[in-house]
Amino acid sequence: MNSTKDFDDDSMDATEEVLFEHVPLENAEIRLQKALAAAGVASRRACEDLIVKGQVKVNGKLVTELGSRVNPTTDKVTVRGVPVQFDTSRVYLALNKPVGVISTMSDEEGRPDLSQFVIDFDRVFNIGRLDAETTGLLLLTNDGELANQLAHPSFGVEKTYVARVVGDVVPATLHKLISGFELEDGFIKADRARVIDKSRGDSLVEIVLHSGRNRIVRRMLDHVGHPVTGLVRKQFGPIHLSTLKVGHVRHLSKIEVGALLKAAQGKTPRAPRPPKSSSDGGQRSRPDNKKRF
Repeated sequence: MNSTKDFDDDSMDATEEVLFEHVPLENAEIRLQKALAAAGVASRRACEDLIVKGQVKVNGKLVTELGSRVNPTTDKVTVRGVPVQFDTSRVYLALNKPVGVISTMSDEEGRPDLSQFVIDFDRVFNIGRLDAETTGLLLLTNDGELANQLAHPSFGVEKTYVARVVGDVVPATLHKLISGFELEDGFIKADRARVIDKSRGDSLVEIVLHSGRNRIVRRMLDHVGHPVTGLVRKQFGPIHLSTLKVGHVRHLSKIEVGALLKAAQGKTPRAPRPPKSSSDGGQRSRPDNKKRF
């Protein structure tokens, strides 16, 4: 028997790989290990190991019997606490958005938009927005339910930004950012803030917050007297930008999708390790030689 592999093990045999193409899922109950294998969790034998070792739950209940059956369209299954996405039609992408690109699939004014990066994907849309001059991590999907949950403030999904600002940011300024203050559209505060570096009259600041308000990081830093000269989002919930190149897009791994599903439930998952290669599932955008940051 194969040894149990990590949740993001994509190996499965040919029968498992086409399983969902030949079964009417709306009425189907299939063996749990086959459902897990077809979802890309691991090989069928490794999934059997996971079940026997008590690492799989169905609808919140521990399942250890290999004869157990599930309906992939209605049952909620987790492996080591990470939700499993059975719908293989779902697409989850990470984009490193360049400067000057508008966070919409179609811009009425003819400005560069996100459509150029997803020409090979049908009906995907962005989760949240970045303003035109901000670069960094933007998630795209065709999973509307997940997108709505992640974008809703009540779930408190954190976003991490790195900003280059004018001036020397001192501890008192960081305290003000974390304590909070009133802006024109209400009270705001950072979850965390720290200075990463200082040089030649500029500071590099990392700021973490869960607000999705328009241009909120720029407005916060401007309010405390440090205008932003460059801004990049490096993390959205459990997903890291990592080494993904500007203008490139990649598929999220199975474990990253599971972490996002967990975050959408209002839980705080452990941030998964990004893929080793930034070109994993990626495609190159048209050339962009603008200064990044």
